[in-house]
Amino acid sequence: MAGRAAGLGIGLVFGVVLSWSGMSSPNVIREALLLEDSYLFLFFASAVLVSTVGVALLRHVRTLERRRPERRHIVGSLIFGVGWAIADACPGPIATQIGQGIAWAIPTLAGTLIGVYLFLRRHEESEPASDRPAVATPRGRRPAAAQP
Repeated sequence: MAGRAAGLGIGLVFGVVLSWSGMSSPNVIREALLLEDSYLFLFFASAVLVSTVGVALLRHVRTLERRRPERRHIVGSLIFGVGWAIADACPGPIATQIGQGIAWAIPTLAGTLIGVYLFLRRHEESEPASDRPAVATPRGRRPAAAQP
């Protein structure tokens, strides 16, 4: 329960920062994607810096596996980028827009949820039965012994 409360708190802070910084505005996002304003890239640079520090700290706590990018990562990032360019929003701003009561964010959210659903369906169909957990676990999590 404490983990969920922490996740909720982090999500709320993230939403407030997105809203306060203007990152939920399609105009700000569009200007950045068209390279008219460096604001978004500076915002991303700060996120990369924070993430780099976080990953470094996690490596001291537990072993993190390093992987080379695969074809699926490249294809997924291209799909994400195209969707972002079309919708002028990624999942964080979509949630912030919904929280702000912006109704036109609902179709974008629906498209995001449909995309995730289709991905999960495809992933389940392609995953061999031997890779699936033998016991039912909450929200599809693997039992502790089966986690890498």
